[in-house]
Amino acid sequence: MTIRVLVADDQEAVRDALRLVLDGEPDIEVVDVAANGAEAVRLARWRRPDVVVMDLRMPHLDGVAAIRRLMGAQPAPRVLALTTFDLDEYLFGALQAGAAGFLLKDNEPDVLVAAVRELHQGRGLVDPQVTGRLINRFAALSPHPATPELDRLTPREHDVLRLVARGMSNGEIAAACTIEEGTVKTHVNRILAKLGLRTRVHAVIYAYEHGLVQSDR
Repeated sequence: MTIRVLVADDQEAVRDALRLVLDGEPDIEVVDVAANGAEAVRLARWRRPDVVVMDLRMPHLDGVAAIRRLMGAQPAPRVLALTTFDLDEYLFGALQAGAAGFLLKDNEPDVLVAAVRELHQGRGLVDPQVTGRLINRFAALSPHPATPELDRLTPREHDVLRLVARGMSNGEIAAACTIEEGTVKTHVNRILAKLGLRTRVHAVIYAYEHGLVQSDR
């Protein structure tokens, strides 16, 4: 299956580079490019891409606002947010708005390609270079009140959610809970469904926002 991608960046050279990298893959097709957030929203509604690679700092409508609008589409595309290392506010806002992944622009092309494939498979992704800073930022917030959906989780699912929020892999969670890795995957899928979350990344955000886990940093 070909992954349909829309690229949005206000710099023509960057757009061209991203398109060249992604179009060079046999399973990826860049269906269009956008120069600003408003154009990205318009083209995404028309082209219906599977993944939108979105620069967060753009004119007319910034990437965070564009992501928020895209999440209202049915079905909503998965958004991979791109930015530079010094824009924590954009990282924070993009994930809250609904981005499924976040990547720094200085990564190698193969990392970008792998990230697009990860998002298309329904998984979330946050650049390891900023994961710690992201956790610290969410951990510093006053926890939101628990939602009714949280009461629907079983005790085991609560445990798994906390371990997911710690950044543990399915294999590590399986070892910690003395269960099969396949069982962990089932628990994670049920957690996402019960809480109305799109990806594992959003499960981590939810856990920190609601005080289910605290940063050790």
